[in-house]
Amino acid sequence: MTSADYRAALDAAIREYESLGTERRAIDKRLAELAQSIGTLSRLLGLTPTVPLGLTDGCRLVLRAGVPLTPVDVRDRLAGMGFDLSRYSSDLAAIHTVLKRLNEAGEIRIVPRHGKPAYLWSAPPVAIAIGPEIAEYIRQSGVGRSETPAQPPRRRRPK
Repeated sequence: MTSADYRAALDAAIREYESLGTERRAIDKRLAELAQSIGTLSRLLGLTPTVPLGLTDGCRLVLRAGVPLTPVDVRDRLAGMGFDLSRYSSDLAAIHTVLKRLNEAGEIRIVPRHGKPAYLWSAPPVAIAIGPEIAEYIRQSGVGRSETPAQPPRRRRPK
């Protein structure tokens, strides 16, 4: 194989990687929407879930819908799904703690919404861990450039 063949293979691999990442984000969003629908319909029918969902996983599920949510919105969506928040003495404090930890872990990011901080699910990374030579090649050739604009950096609240 020639150098041009390797470059073509690299270009194809990067394009496929980014395409699969886009599909994954769409599938994650749809799974979150369906999980909320299933939870709501189950509650309306008086059915209880057979697999208990923890608060952290519940918050993840709600936020994967891809819409910026305030902690109050997260609480309301969890309650709408039938999540039992009565076991927490302060449900909003528990949700704030979970959101803070998810933000610190890079799973979500803080975005402004009507002057208040809201939380948005961070898309899985599009880029892969690459060496400086490959990064320079990608930058120069324009391979793998996404049609979507880059995400703004995640902001953390001061402690």
